[in-house]
Amino acid sequence: MTIQREYQYFGGQPWNRYTTGRQYPEVDTTMFTESADAFKQLLRDASTVLDKLADDKNFAYKVMNAAQHSETEKVVNLIESTGIKSDVTTKFNPDELIMKFNNQSHGTDCCILTMALKW
Repeated sequence: MTIQREYQYFGGQPWNRYTTGRQYPEVDTTMFTESADAFKQLLRDASTVLDKLADDKNFAYKVMNAAQHSETEKVVNLIESTGIKSDVTTKFNPDELIMKFNNQSHGTDCCILTMALKW
């Protein structure tokens, strides 16, 4: 006996119209909603840093100058001096500054925002 399945294509990928009968755990949105809420803080902190870089040319100069001299700790201290609450990791190269904002919920990394700015 041969069973033929009917497939429909959505976005270039086949989609099986028939269910597979798998059992999934009950949906619990607690961590998901807490992650979304914690991510809002990352956005506020990223906005704070962007405002400072865009509006204060002296600050932008200090960050870029420290990066060009490979003064990683100074770059981090300057970014943190903006008053952000999230943990931030910075990397830089001759083309850009990369900032990775990290927040935790219940002791686990729940959300990360990575920003890259060209110079």
